[in-house]
Amino acid sequence: MKDKTSKNIGWYRVLLIVLPYFFIVGLFQFIGILIAGIDLSQDYPEKTAFQKLIISWFNLLGTFLVIWIFMEYVEKQKFIQLGFHIKNRIKDILIGIILGALIMGAGYLLLYFWGEIQFERVLFNFTDLTLIILHFLIVALVEEVLFRGYILRNLMISFDKYIALILSSCLFLLMHGFNPNISSFSLMGLFLAGMLLGATYIFTKNLWFPIALHFSWNLFQSLLGFNVSGQNSYSIVEHQIREANLFNGGAFGFEGSYLSIIVQLILIVGIIYYYNRKKLNTQ
Repeated sequence: MKDKTSKNIGWYRVLLIVLPYFFIVGLFQFIGILIAGIDLSQDYPEKTAFQKLIISWFNLLGTFLVIWIFMEYVEKQKFIQLGFHIKNRIKDILIGIILGALIMGAGYLLLYFWGEIQFERVLFNFTDLTLIILHFLIVALVEEVLFRGYILRNLMISFDKYIALILSSCLFLLMHGFNPNISSFSLMGLFLAGMLLGATYIFTKNLWFPIALHFSWNLFQSLLGFNVSGQNSYSIVEHQIREANLFNGGAFGFEGSYLSIIVQLILIVGIIYYYNRKKLNTQ
């Protein structure tokens, strides 16, 4: 009975954190929205880069507070145990940032030469660039700490690591399920994004690579003129989509495209193969 209880403790903790998370983080987000001066009468109000940064900052404060409380008083562990050990992880951070930039850059060039998008202009604003970098860094920290650091880590206590990865990816999908411009196809892309971002974590239990990739993926997608998960953000390169379709991702952004699906599948399989092969070589 004790072993069964010990095995179930992971998904118990995931269920236990749901209500406190939505209540506390919702309260923090509401405060952020009020401070940012967002018009709540609109379904998807347009936000400036500064307003997005304010809201994401309060989201981070709320998320970190809830998870710190659960780590400290429920799990009796330090916050760093979520996967923040930095030793020998600088390479992971660099690879994650470079990989996201390369994927988005290559995707943009392919869509341009295929005639799916039409370049319009370059619009550089240092202030907006700084704000959007900070915004996407906070988004990556919040979502990776929650979905990989807390949820996936605990689900791995109760389930096989691959089942845990699938379940956490479903929750990641659900969290983004009400984004603007969502579709059934883009939902599949969000599920695969969860799989990709968690693929290294199930082997390393370290957050730095998924944080770096998540940050870079969102940032360069935005800077090259694509919407990010259906939401518009500051872009340096502005382009026009000739006709919204599943090749260019339409209003959802590059991650709602066939190209994104293919890239994510290749990376998921490649990462799992790499770590399994590495494990065999060390045995």
